[in-house]
Amino acid sequence: MLSLLYQEGPSTKGIFRRSGSAKTFKELKEKLDSGAEVDLARESIFVTASLFKDFLRNIPGSILSSQLCDKWISVLDQGNNEEKIKSIQRLIEHLPRANAFLLRYIFGVLHVIEMRSEENQMNAFNLAVCIAPSLLWPPVSSTPDIESDFIKKISSLVQFLIENCCRIFGDEIASLFGEI
Repeated sequence: MLSLLYQEGPSTKGIFRRSGSAKTFKELKEKLDSGAEVDLARESIFVTASLFKDFLRNIPGSILSSQLCDKWISVLDQGNNEEKIKSIQRLIEHLPRANAFLLRYIFGVLHVIEMRSEENQMNAFNLAVCIAPSLLWPPVSSTPDIESDFIKKISSLVQFLIENCCRIFGDEIASLFGEI
């Protein structure tokens, strides 16, 4: 999924914002959940993006770890950008290895999409609004007002991560999947 999003996302207007066919999504999700082979290259990239967000939402405790939720949310309250980046890097070190590995690839994809935002209309802010709720959620349910405030904060954090991903993850992040 990430490889397809890396290849097609930068040239796809509204990637992650638009959703594909709900029927196709449901059918493909059922096939994937049952372990069947699926050729996503033959499907709409919007369905692939929806499947990927669904995959992220189903990671137990979220990819950024709900246990670290308060620490993630407070990152942007810290001093300058350098301090924020160092705090983020420390938090990534506390994630399970698989989560940190996947996170790197996710932000590699988001970075290349954001680099072509003139074409796809998905700048860091727009990407963050679409993907942030799939990356982190509070460990306990809350009221709609608290949840709305939380989504704004996590979206700001994800926007910061996208805008600074080369400094956070390293310059090679832009070429994890090779050439577009």
